[in-house]
Amino acid sequence: MASASNPRQRAGRESSSAEPTTLSEIPVKREYTADDLRDFDPAEQLGTPGNFPYTRGIKSSGYRQTRWTMRQFAGFKTAKDTNERFKYLLEHGQTGLSTAFDLPTLMGVDSDDAMAEGEVGREGVAIDSLADFEILFKGIDLAKASTSMTINLPAPILLAMYLSVADQQGVPYKRVRGTLQLDILKEYIAQNEYLYPPEPSMRLVLDTIEFCTKEVPRYYPISISGYHIREAGADAVQELAFTLADGVDYVERMVARGHDVDAFARRLSFFFDVHNNFFEEIAKLRAGRRIWARFMRDTMGAKNPMSWMLPMHCQTAGVSLTAQQPLNNLARVSWQALAGVLGGTQSLHTNSFDEALALPTDEAVRLALRTQQVIGEESGVCDTVDPFGGSFFVEALTNEIESRALDIMKKIKDLGGVVPAIEKGYFHREIAETAYRFEVDLGKRRRKIVGVNIHAVEGDKPEIMKIDNEVEAGQVRALKKLRRDRDNAAVEAALAKVRETARGDSNLLPPILTAVKAYATVGEVTNALKEVFGELPAFRG
Repeated sequence: MASASNPRQRAGRESSSAEPTTLSEIPVKREYTADDLRDFDPAEQLGTPGNFPYTRGIKSSGYRQTRWTMRQFAGFKTAKDTNERFKYLLEHGQTGLSTAFDLPTLMGVDSDDAMAEGEVGREGVAIDSLADFEILFKGIDLAKASTSMTINLPAPILLAMYLSVADQQGVPYKRVRGTLQLDILKEYIAQNEYLYPPEPSMRLVLDTIEFCTKEVPRYYPISISGYHIREAGADAVQELAFTLADGVDYVERMVARGHDVDAFARRLSFFFDVHNNFFEEIAKLRAGRRIWARFMRDTMGAKNPMSWMLPMHCQTAGVSLTAQQPLNNLARVSWQALAGVLGGTQSLHTNSFDEALALPTDEAVRLALRTQQVIGEESGVCDTVDPFGGSFFVEALTNEIESRALDIMKKIKDLGGVVPAIEKGYFHREIAETAYRFEVDLGKRRRKIVGVNIHAVEGDKPEIMKIDNEVEAGQVRALKKLRRDRDNAAVEAALAKVRETARGDSNLLPPILTAVKAYATVGEVTNALKEVFGELPAFRG
C-alpha cells in the first residue's frame, strides 16, 4: 500500500480542499464507491470474523453469545467508599470491576506524605497498604471477579496487594483474572506519572509480565494504553501508532530476555480512547487489529493464532466531555460507546455526564452503565458481527488509518525506538502540535462543540460529588495506626530484600509480594526501589 513519506504534510495538502475531514485530518468525500477500494483484497485485508488479520474482530460470534465486559471505572475517597460503589455497580448489572486510584497512589506517595496534601481520595481511591486492599475487596470473591487496575508507576506493588487478598481468600493465582495497566512508556509520552528513569521502569514492567505469565496465567499484566495519549491531545492516527509502537517495544524486549513470543503474547491487552468522529473511531480499532496481527505473525514469528489477536478495552473520551450543558454528554457518550462496540471492543467503560465537573455521582454512573446496557440489549447491533464490514467508506478509512499509522511507526523506529524517541522529545512535540491545531480549529469554528462554541446557552447544573477534608484526615490517621501496629522489623527486612533484588537481575515481584504482606506501604516500597534505580530529573519538577 503506497503512502506518503510525511503523513502530516500529506494531511495538510489533502485537507486544504472544501471537503470535511476527520479529527485526524483525513479528508472525507461526499460519496465512496468501489473505485475507492480498487486495490482492496478482501481475503488479505478483511478476512472473516475471528480469523487473521482480525480486521472484523477477534471472535467469530461477535457479541451474539457473550456481550463485551461492562467495566465501569470506579474509585473515590476511601477503600470503604469504593467497595460500596463496586457493589452498587455490580447490583446494577456491571460485569467487571475497574479501579481508579487517587493521585498520591498513582505517584507512589503515601497519604501522610507532604506531597499528598490536598489530593488524598479526590481523583480516585486512596491506597496506602494491604490493609486498604482488604477493605477495597471485602465481600468480593476474587475467584469470580475480573478486576482492572489503572495504575502504572507502582503497578507491581498494587498487583502484589491484589494477589495477597487472593491468598487470604484462598483463591489460587491460576484463577485470578483481571488487567493491570502497567504501561510506563505512555507515562513518558503523555501522562507524566513516572519516577524512575526509563530502563529500570521497563525492568519492572517486564518482570511483572514474566511473573504473571508463569504464576497468574489468566491475568493480563499490561494494558498498552492509547487512551491517555489521546486525552493529552493526540489524534486518532497518532494514538494508534504510538500505542502499537509501545506494544512492539514491550514484545521485542520480552523476546530479547529469552522468552518465546507465544508464551506471553496472549496476555497482552490494549486500551483505546473512543472520541467523537464516529466512523474514524470504528476504523481505528479495525486497523489496529490488522497491524498488530501482521506484526506478531510476520515480524515476530508467533505461531499461535491467539498471539496474533489484539484484545482491547475502550473508554469513551473524557476530554470530549463539557462542563457547559453537561447533560449533552449523555449523547456524546452514547455514540462513542456505540463506535467502540461496532469497532469490536472486548471491554467498555462509558464516562458519566458529570465528569467534567467532578467525580461521578451514583445517578450519573448508573446512567453511564445503562447506556451500555441499552446498546447491548435494545439496539440490535449485537446480532451480526462487524456490520460495517465491506462498507466502501469504512474499509477505505480503515486502510487510510492503517497506512498513516504505519508511517508514524516507521518514523519512531528510525529514531531508534520508543525510548530514544521519548528522549528526543518526538512524542511531546507531535502531541502538542496536534492539540494546538485542534484549539485553533475550535476558535475558528472549523470544529464545533455544542454548548461551547455553538448553541452556547446556559445549561443544566447538576448536583456534583464533593470530597470532604475529613477523608484525608481519616486516611492519614489509619496509616499512622498501621505503622504503629505492624511488625516494623519484618517490614524493614522485606524492604532490604527489595533493594537487594533491585541491585541484581532477579525478578522483583517475589520480594515486593513479601513486603506487601508485611504491610509495607506503597510509598515505602516505591522509595526502596528509588534508592537503587534513581529518579528521573524531570519528575516532580
